Amino acid sequence: MIKLLAKLLRVLNSETEPGQISLGFCFALIAGLTPLLSLHNFVVLLLVCFLRVNFAAFLMGLGLFTGIAYLLDPLFHHLGLAVLTAPALEGIWTSLYQSVWWRLEYFNNSIVMGSLVFSVALFVPVLFLSNLLIRRYRQHILAWVQKTKIMQMFKASKLYETYQTLSAWRNG
Repeated sequence: MIKLLAKLLRVLNSETEPGQISLGFCFALIAGLTPLLSLHNFVVLLLVCFLRVNFAAFLMGLGLFTGIAYLLDPLFHHLGLAVLTAPALEGIWTSLYQSVWWRLEYFNNSIVMGSLVFSVALFVPVLFLSNLLIRRYRQHILAWVQKTKIMQMFKASKLYETYQTLSAWRNG
C-alpha cells in the first residue's frame, strides 16, 4: 500500500503532462472495470501503447479499478440487462450477434455489457476531473511542499544531489 502511494506521488510529481496521466488513468478505467480477457481491452492496450499515455498511471489505475469491479458487478449486471433487453435495441443486438467478431466480444453477457457501458460513460468526466485534480495538486500542494524549510534543506543536501544523479542515469 505504501509502495503504491509512493509510485502515485512519483507520477504526480513528475514532469509528465497531466493529460497523459489522466488518459492513462481513464484507459485503466475501461480495462479494469470490464473483464480483462476481452477484445475491447486489447484495443485499449494498443491505444495505451501508441498514444502518449503515462504507463505507470495506467498500471496503477488498472489495479485499482480491477479491485473495484468485483464490488460493482451487481450494478453492471442490472445495467447490462437493461441495455440488452431494451426493445429498441433488439434488432441491433441480433444483427451484431450474427457476426463472429461481435460474438467474440461477449456483449450478450450482461456484466460485460454493463461494465463497458458504465466505463465508457465515465471516461470523459473522469478524464476532465483527474486532469483538473492533478493540475490543482501541482499548483497548490506540490508548490507548498517545495517551499517548506525541510524540503529546501533536503534539496541542499548531498543525498538529494546523489538522488538527482542516479535519477538522471536511470532516465537517460
